[in-house]
Amino acid sequence: MRPLIPALLLVVAACAPAIAPTARSAAVRPGVEVFVDAVPAAVRGKRVGLITNHTGIDATGRSTIDLLHGSPGVELVALYGPEHGLRGTAAHGEKVASGRDERTGLPIHSLYGQTQKPTPEMLQGVEALVFDIQDVGARPYTYVYTMALGMQAAKEKGIPFVVLDRPNPVGGTHLEGNLLDTAFASFVGMYPIPVRHGMTAGELARLFNREFGIGADLTVVPVEGWSRGTWFDATGLPWVNPSPNIRRLEAAIHYPGTVFFEGTNLSEGRGTTLPFEQTGAPWLDAEAVAAEMNALRLPGVRFEAVRFAVEPTAAKFPGQTLPGVRLVLTDRETYRPVEASLLLIDAIRRRHPREFEWRPSHMDRLAGTDRLRQAMEAGTLRDLLREWERDAERFRRTREPHLLYR
Repeated sequence: MRPLIPALLLVVAACAPAIAPTARSAAVRPGVEVFVDAVPAAVRGKRVGLITNHTGIDATGRSTIDLLHGSPGVELVALYGPEHGLRGTAAHGEKVASGRDERTGLPIHSLYGQTQKPTPEMLQGVEALVFDIQDVGARPYTYVYTMALGMQAAKEKGIPFVVLDRPNPVGGTHLEGNLLDTAFASFVGMYPIPVRHGMTAGELARLFNREFGIGADLTVVPVEGWSRGTWFDATGLPWVNPSPNIRRLEAAIHYPGTVFFEGTNLSEGRGTTLPFEQTGAPWLDAEAVAAEMNALRLPGVRFEAVRFAVEPTAAKFPGQTLPGVRLVLTDRETYRPVEASLLLIDAIRRRHPREFEWRPSHMDRLAGTDRLRQAMEAGTLRDLLREWERDAERFRRTREPHLLYR
């Protein structure tokens, strides 16, 4: 276990999109800026605990920790860090220790160590919880479940919960994938929402609170100037890698599909220069698979046969150079990452039936069902994907009352 070094570190990386971004929208202000300008009555003057990480910043890069610590409207008394820690540097699945913030002297309680939910001891002396973390817009990403568990803890303690909202980096109009079967609920999918849900963290908080019965005293401080069709590179906000392997906007766009490679013995690109943008294995016939996938003429993407090196510390194929297939974004408005990645997995599985393996329990958690593996084995994946399209459209109606942006 890597010890947590509590000082806050911003990891800001330039985002160089594969396609030209849309024109910059009117000034987008994240919820933290709105909060500091006018602290909501629900938390004004209260002793506040802040659930955040390195992505909690304003438009100029100032950290939410510093902004709240210096705000006369609240008294910041505790910090809580999600998966990857307060700094955002801990590896996937790595447990994170609690500690103390060197800048402010505040305690840091890990929500990805011995517990994923704030305990009563962690909330001693806290009169309100505030959440400010950048999500990526995909169901398997854990930050929104840290939020949900924080909402549950706030409800149990009888204190307010405030979400400082941020844009959905991959926009809010496109939905894709099935509704999770709650029999497969886990920390990579707690509620029946699609794989790509098209909602902000604040909108999800409203949905979780009302549709799924949390019942917290919830306040969402909206983003100013953001609309549903706005991609992150049109907001004017600084890109910060939300986790170590989402290193640019393209990775976030691919992630709702390429995350499924985690549920197989294929590399998902961890330990390479382009995680979640390529897959490979020592036995992969990359040229044949790429040709088969390009023949499908899927919208918004092409497939390239490549070779890539894997770092010695990677969990899959450490230190090896692999034949692989890279997903190259060509039109993000028409691209369907879930469909593209699942068809790619199926093509590899059919071409390499002896070498390909499932990681069944993890795949089922990611998919929120065991029907995905069953459909591939039965040759009915296309039928299942059409059913999932209907699921996503049904969810579009469910989410409508909880939306904050048009």
